[in-house]
Amino acid sequence: MAHMLEVAGWVGAEASTSDATVARVSSIEAAEADCVVFATDAGTLEQALASRTGVVLAAVKLRPEGGGVDARVLWVKDARYGFAVVADRLLKRGGEGVIHATAVVGADVVIGQGTSIGAGVVVEDGVVLGEGCVLGPRVVVRTGTALGDRVVVQAGAVLGSTGFGYARSAASGEYLLFPQQGKLVIEEDVEIGANTTIDRGALGETRIGRGTKIDNLVHIGHNCVIGRNVIIAAQTGISGSSVVEDGAILGGQVGIGEHATVGAGVILGGGAGVLSGKKMRGPGEVFWGRPARPLKEYLRDLARLKKR
Repeated sequence: MAHMLEVAGWVGAEASTSDATVARVSSIEAAEADCVVFATDAGTLEQALASRTGVVLAAVKLRPEGGGVDARVLWVKDARYGFAVVADRLLKRGGEGVIHATAVVGADVVIGQGTSIGAGVVVEDGVVLGEGCVLGPRVVVRTGTALGDRVVVQAGAVLGSTGFGYARSAASGEYLLFPQQGKLVIEEDVEIGANTTIDRGALGETRIGRGTKIDNLVHIGHNCVIGRNVIIAAQTGISGSSVVEDGAILGGQVGIGEHATVGAGVILGGGAGVLSGKKMRGPGEVFWGRPARPLKEYLRDLARLKKR
């Protein structure tokens, strides 16, 4: 539960005279007195004020000059983001961790306060789990993995799996597994989707930066370094020893070869392919296609093909 004044502090809004206490977020249609809703335009604000909700987060651009608006309203710059902030704070309240009876936890595992471990989870020896983490059903966390605080891992994800790296005999053509004994470090506030796999380092480490959000069915190879606040959409594959720098956005089904670099703030459109060793630079620049190239160039190539 949170008082109206506390909610105002979370979203940077002016204090209100309302004494509302809220416990959850809701759609406008289903809202009750203990709910928070949001409004980004005049129509939804009108609907919100007609509902039973306890708190309305409304875009400040909608604020009437004369005042006199319902005391339930908190005026914020970005109502949708503010709504997400409130949802996050309310969800993490009452942080008593729970370990499901069917979970398997190895020796010398460190589990931070408020961390929850779901049904069928396997946490191998020596793993470190920070505070307030959530591991969904059937997650596997392998030896050599460390999670920071507030990491969320959805069902079926595998963290710290053996990397796909082999040495080949020139004489016989035989492949032999190169040692995969490094670490996987996942920093604070990372979210990892269902059935995603992230390999540990070979001799060094794989690292996922703070605040990065990874969708379902993503694979990240050994020795990769993913920066802070990166977005990686579903079915993306990142080969070993590649770097994705802070703030980059990777669309669905992106493929990245080994030893490639995606620069800070770069956007890779869905299905884009980055060749091994390639460096994609330019904050805010959009790359598309296979092989990936600047969006204007990609569209120009499409136009040429259409004329043939």
